[in-house]
This record gives sequence, C-alpha cells and structure tokens, in this order.
Amino acid sequence: MMEPLYHIGFDDTHGAKYAILPGDPGRVEQIAKYLDNPRFHCQNREYTTWLGEIGGEKVLVMSTGMGGPSTAIGVEELYQTGVETFIRVGTCGGMADKVIGGDVVIATGAIRMEGTSREYVSLEFPAVADLDVTNALVQGAKNMKYPWHAGIVQCKDSFYGQHSPERMPAGYDLMNKWQEWIKAGCLASEMESATLYIVAQILGARAGCILNTVWNQERAAKGLSNPESHDTTAAIRTAVEAVRLLIVGCQS
Repeated sequence: MMEPLYHIGFDDTHGAKYAILPGDPGRVEQIAKYLDNPRFHCQNREYTTWLGEIGGEKVLVMSTGMGGPSTAIGVEELYQTGVETFIRVGTCGGMADKVIGGDVVIATGAIRMEGTSREYVSLEFPAVADLDVTNALVQGAKNMKYPWHAGIVQCKDSFYGQHSPERMPAGYDLMNKWQEWIKAGCLASEMESATLYIVAQILGARAGCILNTVWNQERAAKGLSNPESHDTTAAIRTAVEAVRLLIVGCQS
C-alpha cells in the first residue's frame, strides 16, 4: 500500500483520474460544490484537497499555491496517486486589448518566463496544453455562453516584476519583453501554466488551463474601459463542464 505522499498528504486510495487545480486553497471548497458528493479529503501545507464526482467518475480539487515550484510538486505527487488529467483554474491579467475583466482565457500554450520548467527541459521545448483538454474547455465555454479567448499566455515568477518593473534592476529587460509578448499576440499573464504544461508533458499526463481575467493594465494605460472582476465562477463552471465532456468522451 502506498504511503501518504510527503507534500500533498494522501495516498492513491482516492481513485480519481481527474484533478481541478486552483492556486488558492480558499477556492477549493467553492469549486468542489459544483461536483456531486463533495467532501473534504486532506490538507497539508498549501495543498487543500476535496474529492467529488462528475458523471460517476471521481474528481479531485486541489490547490497548488502560487507559482511554479509548488505547482510542480503537486502535479508530480497527484500523478503518483493515479491522476492523469489536470485542469488549472486560476486568474490572470489581460495583455491583449480584446481581453476584458470577466472574460475567460483558455491557455493553449505558455511563454516560459518562470524558472521551474527549466529544471525539466530546455527552453527550446514549448509549453503547450493537451489538445483534447483544450477542446473540452473551449466547448465548455461555448456551452456555458461565457465570453472566452484561446491563445498564448505569459507565465512568470514575479508578480511585482510585472507590476513594478521600473524599480527592478532587471526592469529594462522586463519591460521590453512585456512589449515583445504583446506584439506577438500574447493574451494574458499568470504564474503557473508553463510549469503545469511541461511537468504534465514529461510525466505523460494531460493538462489544460482556464483563467478568469481580473483586469487589463494595457487597457487601463490606454484609457479604455477596464472592468475589474474577481468572480471566478465562469472559469470554474467551464472547467467542470470540460471534465464532464472529457469523461463522456472516454465512455463513448
């Protein structure tokens, strides 16, 4: 019998192949309420975990904390317990003008400006989402009739490096890279997707990511309307619907 894993605090007896991953431990119970028969499963460090069901299949909801290192540890250990499909549900800041607060962003790939994934594979290797998971997220957003965008996001390690780059010794590079990503069509910025995608790729697992747009600093700088939204309901409901679609697809 497997011993409880050191960081997440539980073993493989849960029987779930799917996991929904918010960063915030406080959002786990909120997500779990959209599952059938939700119940608390475990809490250790930044990893708060609930277990429920979708379409008769066991599904875990587990927080990863903020940033790449804790995300990688969580995914590695969940995979050891039998989880094969991961969907991150998080928040982001818009970068493209068309991305407005309250929109959901489905990350098809991520710019690897974080450090964790570099300890898995060289930067030339792209961080991309699983196609089936991404298609399920897109269909889920359509089914729910939420405003959505799909494309590349920037994944970083420093929140304040983005929001106060001018006071950083590396600010020149940060500000120029930011403009480079915008010119290339990057939709939004967040902190976990690239790590999730690379770790899943190396493990042979599937991963996707959906994000609630909190606001858009580029729209604010241009004097455009810039609503602020901290309501993650759209991203949560879309992720749950995507898991349902993936389960149905596996059963058909």
